[in-house]
Amino acid sequence: MRLLEAFCTLVLLSTFICSTQSASCCLSYTKRMLPCKRIMDYSIQTINKSCDINAIIFHVLGKFVCADPSQIWTQSRMSCVNEKKKKQAQIIKNRTPGSA
Repeated sequence: MRLLEAFCTLVLLSTFICSTQSASCCLSYTKRMLPCKRIMDYSIQTINKSCDINAIIFHVLGKFVCADPSQIWTQSRMSCVNEKKKKQAQIIKNRTPGSA
């Protein structure tokens, strides 16, 4: 009887772990183009055991939005975010005492 309980617990636990891994994956893409000013950052999702599609995950206030990496607007927003990061880094560098 204890063996059956342990087995059931193991099955439930592995099911839970698999479902939480897939919950962090994009399963579809947004149909809306996001304005650059709303995007704080992004991360890149690649196909692996638990994620079925490649995606760009845009970080906007309070949520994550999945976008198709092959779309021109997605690539444009990634470039926009990269430029914002460069400008922020330059501002910080200029404010740091002793920087050249």
